[in-house]
Amino acid sequence: MDTLIPSLSQLIEFAVAPVFLLTGIAGFLNVMSSRLGRISDRVRVAERQIHTLSDPHIVDRSKKEIKVLWRRVKVINWAIGLCVASGLMVCTVIMALFSGSLWVVDLKTPVIILFILAMMFLISALIVFLVEVKLATSTINMVRTIR
Repeated sequence: MDTLIPSLSQLIEFAVAPVFLLTGIAGFLNVMSSRLGRISDRVRVAERQIHTLSDPHIVDRSKKEIKVLWRRVKVINWAIGLCVASGLMVCTVIMALFSGSLWVVDLKTPVIILFILAMMFLISALIVFLVEVKLATSTINMVRTIR
């Protein structure tokens, strides 16, 4: 029984790092879901506004803005999906750490593979998020020329 306490405390130490990673992923998801909400609000406003415009040139620019906004929605949805996949992989790593210890099974290889997958999903989410930020910048420039 005495040997169980040190191994349990070591296991908890190993699991703490992925838990902190989960906290970071949750913060990132919060930022992205807020952006998605703001984009959706902007789409609604732009679609309502387009009916009140009379200048065909401005209407065309507004339609282009709406297309870019819908593209941003798709891109940010991809980023959110990749981020959630990363979080799920991290949760699975934590579960595998405890399961392996409980059933005395060597799960080093699956844990390493899951953690690598988690990092790949997170890196992909960050890259896709960067694409969305670039699209947002182009939308800002488009809106500036409309007004």
